Amino acid sequence: MSIITFIGAGQMASALTFPAFENGHEVRLVGTPLDRDVIDGLRKDNFHINLKRTLHEGIKYYQVEEMEEAIKGADAILGGVSSFGVDWFAEEVLPKIPRNIPLLSVTKGMIDQEDGSMMTYPEFWEQTEGGKGLSINAIGGPCTSYELADKDNSCVAFCGRNMETLHYLKSLFTTDYYHISCSTDVVGVECAVALKNAYALGVSLAVGLAEKKEGIGAVHYNSQAALFGQGVREMRKLLAIVGGNDDNIVYGAGDLYVTVFGGRTRKIGTLLGRGLSFDQAMEELKGVTLESIVIATRTARAVKRLDALGKYKKEEFPLLMHVDEIINQGKPVNIPWKSFEVEYDG
Repeated sequence: MSIITFIGAGQMASALTFPAFENGHEVRLVGTPLDRDVIDGLRKDNFHINLKRTLHEGIKYYQVEEMEEAIKGADAILGGVSSFGVDWFAEEVLPKIPRNIPLLSVTKGMIDQEDGSMMTYPEFWEQTEGGKGLSINAIGGPCTSYELADKDNSCVAFCGRNMETLHYLKSLFTTDYYHISCSTDVVGVECAVALKNAYALGVSLAVGLAEKKEGIGAVHYNSQAALFGQGVREMRKLLAIVGGNDDNIVYGAGDLYVTVFGGRTRKIGTLLGRGLSFDQAMEELKGVTLESIVIATRTARAVKRLDALGKYKKEEFPLLMHVDEIINQGKPVNIPWKSFEVEYDG
């Protein structure tokens, strides 16, 4: 039996307690400063107020000020913050983790650099004072938290610099419903799954456009599929730009698929497609964390820098550029369908 300390009681981290606990490990779940009510509720009856699931009896719960106690004796740490908690995690958590204990993160996203390159969160953490010398690994792939908690078959990838460490982490979580591949291509896996949020917003525009035309509940699959396909095409190009293995597109495309079918990103895309301005849509979703806005803005900014440097043409990413226009320039939805047309001769 191993001891696994989960830091961050968000929905995905909390869902991952199911395979870990069912494998016989001691599970300690630590809340961030934003998770106080979640931890209070779990201590009462094991019910997670956001995941809407009852966690296993026997899991130990800790408030953020009890973090160091929860880390003592741990064999592995799972980081469960959103992309908005990346800096907090670097400053408040990484320095407390022993250098010989591997970290596995569920946080998805990337940071754009002045030269147009994109940095993964594991790379960012490795460069911080608290992250130096740590084994920082991450999870990517199509997996929603509530379906994982319900034991629906899910296929993901654990990525990191050392395959032996990845095999160890895999042994902690793998079950007959949670299937894990391992990859040392960190930038490839992380880029593929980070981009899905930006493009899920783009695909969801078609949902709103259909509802604007025919009423709430109307569905047009042709337009959604066209945007999905264009999204995958652009994601592949971006994957090549960062130097990731092309095969990682399966994680990004799969993650894009599940994201389009529900959640916060679908909501914002649908509202924009119905005709709401970005500001109006954000007002309606007040208080909702929207990582899709962050990754779309950062990726578009990186592409525009690469275009200015003469390395790539932003016209190769028409869907991304249009999403950026909508959320950062206030332009109305007007899908650039003609720009999706391509010619292959041979």
